[in-house]
Parts: sequence; structure tokens; C-alpha cells
Amino acid sequence: MIDSDEDKTRGGGSPSPVRPERLRGPVEFVGRAAELAQLRRLVANPPCLILLEGEPGIGKSRLVAELLTELPGRHLIGECDDVPEPFPLGVLLDAIRGSADRLGPLSPVAGALAPLLPELVDVLPDAPPPLTDPAAERHRLLRAVAAVLTALSPATLLLEDLHWADPVTCELLAYLSTHPVEGLAVVLTARTATPGSSTPIHDALARTPPWSVTRVPLSPLDADDVRRLAARTLRLDDPPPQLTATLLDRTAGIPFVVEEVLRTLAERGGDPLADDSVPFVLRDVLLWRLRPLDEATREVLGAAAVLGMTPDQRILASVLSLDRVAIGAALTAAHRAGLLHDAGDGLRFRHDLARQVVYDLVPRESREWLHLRVARVLEQELPRPVAQLAHHYRRAGSGADFVRNAEAAADLATERGDDATAAGFLLQTMDIAELPRPVRVRLAAKLGRSAIDGLSQAEAIPVLERLLADRRLPPGARGELGLVLGRMQRQQGEALRGYTEIERAVPYLRAPRRKAPALAVLAAPDTVVGRHVDDHLARCAEAEAAAAASGDPAAHLAVRIARASLLLELGDPAAWAIISELRASAELADRPREHARACLNWAQGALHAGHPEQAEALLAAGRALVDETGYERLTALVEATELSLDRAAGRLDGLAERLSRLVASAERMPVTLLDARAELATVLARTAGVEGAGRDQVESAERALREVVADARRVGAVWPLVQALSALARLTLVGRPDEAVRYATDALSLVRGKGILSWAAEAVLVLAEAAAAAGDPARAVGAVAELEAGIAGRDAPLALAALRRCRELVPG
Repeated sequence: MIDSDEDKTRGGGSPSPVRPERLRGPVEFVGRAAELAQLRRLVANPPCLILLEGEPGIGKSRLVAELLTELPGRHLIGECDDVPEPFPLGVLLDAIRGSADRLGPLSPVAGALAPLLPELVDVLPDAPPPLTDPAAERHRLLRAVAAVLTALSPATLLLEDLHWADPVTCELLAYLSTHPVEGLAVVLTARTATPGSSTPIHDALARTPPWSVTRVPLSPLDADDVRRLAARTLRLDDPPPQLTATLLDRTAGIPFVVEEVLRTLAERGGDPLADDSVPFVLRDVLLWRLRPLDEATREVLGAAAVLGMTPDQRILASVLSLDRVAIGAALTAAHRAGLLHDAGDGLRFRHDLARQVVYDLVPRESREWLHLRVARVLEQELPRPVAQLAHHYRRAGSGADFVRNAEAAADLATERGDDATAAGFLLQTMDIAELPRPVRVRLAAKLGRSAIDGLSQAEAIPVLERLLADRRLPPGARGELGLVLGRMQRQQGEALRGYTEIERAVPYLRAPRRKAPALAVLAAPDTVVGRHVDDHLARCAEAEAAAAASGDPAAHLAVRIARASLLLELGDPAAWAIISELRASAELADRPREHARACLNWAQGALHAGHPEQAEALLAAGRALVDETGYERLTALVEATELSLDRAAGRLDGLAERLSRLVASAERMPVTLLDARAELATVLARTAGVEGAGRDQVESAERALREVVADARRVGAVWPLVQALSALARLTLVGRPDEAVRYATDALSLVRGKGILSWAAEAVLVLAEAAAAAGDPARAVGAVAELEAGIAGRDAPLALAALRRCRELVPG
């Protein structure tokens, strides 16, 4: 049952016996003239992608409904569910299904949708053979949807409530933002992301160029809009200012709440300025609407709120053990009371805010019982709606049943290539206190594997840390969870913590095929302070032995990629032969995601050594592979590498602005953030170091470099630390030579600890210049000799050029 709370309504009075005619349909549209004009202008000139954002009840759906009333052409419409099953692209496929009869000739790639749309098998081309790489398979799926949308265009694609969308749908929309379909206007609605949290749609669009998405934020109604809405609803020529002020105060200008309050005022009559006439909040409005309903109708309405926005009468009948006639009568009564409305495909709650209020009015014990009853009914459905089952069992307090279904939903999402959704389900299971340790470890291992490439790393990291702190954790689980934790920490920018965690995990990894790639990660020299290159070489040798013992081609490939990267940083010419061999191999060609990542890492290594031509070629190959596979997670790395190359080549025009944009958008891939900040600070320092630069420029560049140094020391990231210290030394050389020497010496000390002397070329050059300027070149003799010995026989053009300049300043 629903608590009536009649004694809690403001003033406690009964409704007026004199009521005006009941309003039918939505309240008249007011305000939003500027936003509506902007939307009309944008959709009239496709292609475009528009994100309409605002808080719940702000009027997003009402605005797009107004837009569509006068919009000619084809409309493709889809709406996300609040508890969706792990089915990628579901909202888009729903939109496509409704227009399948209008499909013309299709590209063969559209056949990739055939397994997801079996009802359209006669319309779609034959399904192509499956691909071995999940990323390539998913990208082909995105291209297939784009091909179908191309065949349906010109059209307007409206997708609502994208804050509930699955990550693959969000990935496709990000793809459409940079690969627009000619003639297609895409309009999305979503709740505004709250501070400290985000959603897949906001994460996906944050990684796209700023020009590719038009964001239209909606704010609450202002006093003039509220006054006009009150005039039209209450049939008042000129509502008194006090009424407008009261409405604004008690509704915060949220259109849905304003409309519901005004509808109630119009229905109950009386003096709208009386204290007990204007409901205090939406809850009071709905309590007033509930008063005329009998107990049986309230019980059905409460169960409907538990079930969802659009209650299924068949399921409600089973849950409450009532016949369909009784259920229909109760929902009709709720409709007459203004609690539900006819959406064309059945009765549904007018808004999620209204459903939530009704839900909260059901006593907690009754809610739990209803959730359990709904879950028991849904257990009979085929296929089992595991996401909904997990939701209802959790709300019912049935932990074991919740975990069982959440794991099944996660497995289904993983099977469909949706790691982020899988991680979301698995994260929820970690909150179950009574979870047995073996089950928790199994689920945590799955969580770690899903979160590696998903968007749930920040939430998953503390879960894994708590498990690893348990001394009773089995050795095998300690190795697996430690490896996953270390990889996630590295991707979150915690270089030394992640590296150390993987070091601790390696002895517990029993399978050589798991140990080999873990050791390959430890072979990377440009990531952490405090490890000499001899340690990296030893780890690489161990990785090669483990890969050979495993017989696993993937493990062998990971180790070969790491070997090439290590030799490249060392200036060993053998690196190029390995890179050429790998790039020509079928093993790497069959794994385009790994191929792209390898090319970008090698491009960075080529830049460190001073091979801009090879870096340019590797960057071009990596960029092409990212575009081909649609692997958006590497987009930031592509851009960071491109900007590093421009800086190395001296192409500084507009570079600081481009780097600033990358830094601002790189929060979702923290591993690239510190390197991007180091590049930006270095560019600012170079600009500030030119003749005529102002003091403000110098101070700004120095401040940026100091911040990079502090953060790089904190996380133990060696390459940006050396880069920033060297740039600080260069910036302070004129005017504060003692500081410059201190920074350069610090950088040289770090490089000495790493054992790759070519990295210290700029720092040693600053020391030589400072000594020569002081008239005492002998002070730099030792540093120059150390650099010369360190790069002897090495393929390091950048360091060799610096050494030649050092020898001009400091003769041997």
C-alpha cells in the first residue's frame, strides 16, 4: 500500500468542492525560445550532433517534442531504459527497427547487424564472418549502424535519456561526432553530470573534439516564464507577482514541478495565494492526487512504481495475484487522477520524478516484498532479464540472488564486448558484505579484467586494494589481482605504485602466459624512477623465457613489442629490425589494437632518441589503426604523440593552445595527462625564453614546470620529470644560472639512476653553457665526459647533436 500522509500535507485542508475543468494533455509550452530556435537552426543544416542537457524535470523531452512537431522529414526515435539489459546499441537498434521498411540498398558492412536484428534478416545483407579482435569487431558494428543510418538519411535521430545508455552506444555516438552521416541530425537528451561523477555518454563525448558536439544546457524557468505559464494554466490575465514569487520559491523553476503544481491549482480551485493552496513540493502534489484513490488502486500504483516507468500489466497481475481487468481498472483510475498518462503504447508515469515519489511512499517492507515478487515473476521469462533481476533482488535485500544475476549480466556484457557495463555490475557485487571470500576473489578478478579498458578503474582500485590487504588471500589470486591492480594504477597515472604492485604480483603468477606480459610491462624504462636499465633488461629476459615456456603467441608478441621499445630507448639499432619484423607479421596485423598501441609507443621512443622521420611514420600508422578500429581510448595518445612531434620539430604556432585543449580533455585517460602537461610546460618555457618575452610569460611557464616536477615526483614518473627539470634549467639559465645548474644536476642524477644517458643531453648542455658563461668551462668537464661515454656507439642523434655543442663549449 501507499502511505496517504493526509495529515502531513501543507495546511491539512480538504480539496475545494468547486473544480475547474480537468486539464488534458501537457501544459502549454512556454519559454525556451532561444534554445528552440538554436535547435531548429542546427537540425535544418545536418549533419550535426546536439546534446541537450539539464537536471531531471527541466523539460528536455518537452523541448524536443516541440521541435519535432514542426520538423519535416523522417524521425528515428529511441529511449533508454533505467535498468537496461546488457545489450549493446539497444536504443539505436530500437530507433532503426521503427524505420526498417524504408531501408534502401545497404553497404555489405551493414550485415554485421544481422545477429542483433534477426527480425530484419530479409532486409540486411548477409552477416560477415566474425573477427578475432573484439575491438575490430565492435568497430565494424559501429560502421554497420552508420551504414544503416546513411541509408535512412536525410533524417533526425532523437535518442532520449542517454545518461542510462550502454557504453557501446555512447562509443558509436562519439564515432558519429567525428564521422558524421550526411543528412543526419542527431539530437540527444541527458541529465547533466554531477560533480565528481560522470556517465558513459559524458565520458565518450568528452574525448571528442570540441567542435564536433553542440551542447545546449537547459536552466530553470525564470520569473517571466513562470508568470506566463500560470496565466495560461489558471486562466488569469495578469497573475499577481506574489504568486510567481511563491511558485519560483517552492518549485525552483523546474518546469515539470511547476506544471504539476499549476495543474493541481487549476483542478482544486480556491485562492491560489492561500497558504494551503500552493503545494510545498512535488510530493504534496502527488499526495493530493492520491487522496481520491481507494486502497486497492494505491496498491497497484505502488507496485507499478516498483516495476518501472511503463508498468507491464501482465507482470503486475502475477505480482499481486490479481486478474488483468482489476489491474487495468486501477491504472485507469490512476490515469484519471493525473498520476499516469497515455504514451501511445500504454499508460506510464508522467515523469521519473513522479514515479520516484510514488515509490518512496510505499513502506520499505512492502517495497522489498514487491521487488522480491517482481524478481520471482521475471525468473520465468526467457531469456532471463538478468539486469532487471539483479536490480530487483538487490532492492529486495536478497544478496545471493543479486550476485548470481549481476555476475550473469556481467558475463553477458563481456561476451558482447562491453567491458564498462560488465565492470559496473561487478562493482555492485563488491558491496555485499556477506559475500564468501572465494566468490569475492573470483568476481574481483573479473572486475579487474573488465575495468582495465572500461571507465570504472577509479572505483575498482580501492576494491582490489582491500582484497590484497587480506593476508589469507590465496597466492594465485594475489598474483592475478595484483597484476590487474598494478595495470589500473599505471593507467590512472600512478606510475611507481602501479609498477611496484606488478613487481609484487609477478612471483605469485603461476601461468607463464600471464607472467610473460607482466614482466614485459616491467621492462619499460621510461615509466618509473628508481629502477636502472639493467633491471629492465633483466625483466625483459625473464619475460622472453616465460613467453617461450607458455607457447602463447599473444604472450610472445607482448614481449617482442616490449623488447623493441626497450632497445629503442637504449639507442640500440637492433630495435628497428625488430619493429620492421613485427609490423610485417600476421600476429600483429591480426591484433590492430595492440598494433596501434605499439606504433604509438615506438613513435614516442623514436622522439626520445631523436628520429623525427621514423616517429612521423609510426604516428601515421598508429593514427590510421586507431581510426580503423575506432579504439577511442587511444585517441588522446595519438594527439599527445602528434603534439610532441610538433614540439620536437619546432612547429610552435598554436601548439600551446592545442596542448591546453588536450590537457583539459585528458582526464579520462590520466596516463597521458602528465606527459601532455610536461609538453605544454616545455612549449611555454620555449616561448618565454625568446627575446622580448614578458615577465608574466616567464613566471607562468616556470610555475607550470614546477607543478609538473612536483606531480611527477609524487607519482614517480621519470620521463616527464627529466623533461620538466631540463626545461626549468634552460628557462632559468639566463638570469639565475645557479638555479639552472641545480635543476640540470637534478635531471642528470635521475638519468644516471636510470642508466640511459642520452636522456640527459639537454641538462648536460645547460651545465656546459652555464660553465662557459661563468668563464669556468672546466666545471662541466665531468658531466660532458659522462654523456659522451654514455652514448658511445648508441643510435641517439639528439644526444649526439647536444654533445657536439657541449664540446664546442667545453673542450675535452
